[in-house]
Amino acid sequence: MDDALELVLLYDYYGSLLTERMRECFEMRYNQDLSLGEIGEELGISRQGVHDNLARAEALLRNMEEKTGCVRRDRTCRKMAETIQKAALTLKSHPDTNVSALAEKILSAVRALEE
Repeated sequence: MDDALELVLLYDYYGSLLTERMRECFEMRYNQDLSLGEIGEELGISRQGVHDNLARAEALLRNMEEKTGCVRRDRTCRKMAETIQKAALTLKSHPDTNVSALAEKILSAVRALEE
């Protein structure tokens, strides 16, 4: 996965753990695609200050994922749900009505997980 995309995903999970300044820098860099100089000018800090805030934010986000694994677990669950859904769709067309009814229950459970 692209490094920037990975960081944005980590931010979605753990961004509230960052300081306000880190969040501002991160959002301007990754959501608004501003340069370090533009961010520094906007926030009234040096380019190096922006760089340092971003480096600390990125390290904190990666550290949180390493410790908790929430993003990794979510990805695994989504892949498994997709596998279960494909299998249930195959079973849904089974001639035995009991099998197709169970397949529909499985599909319903997968849809509930996705919500």
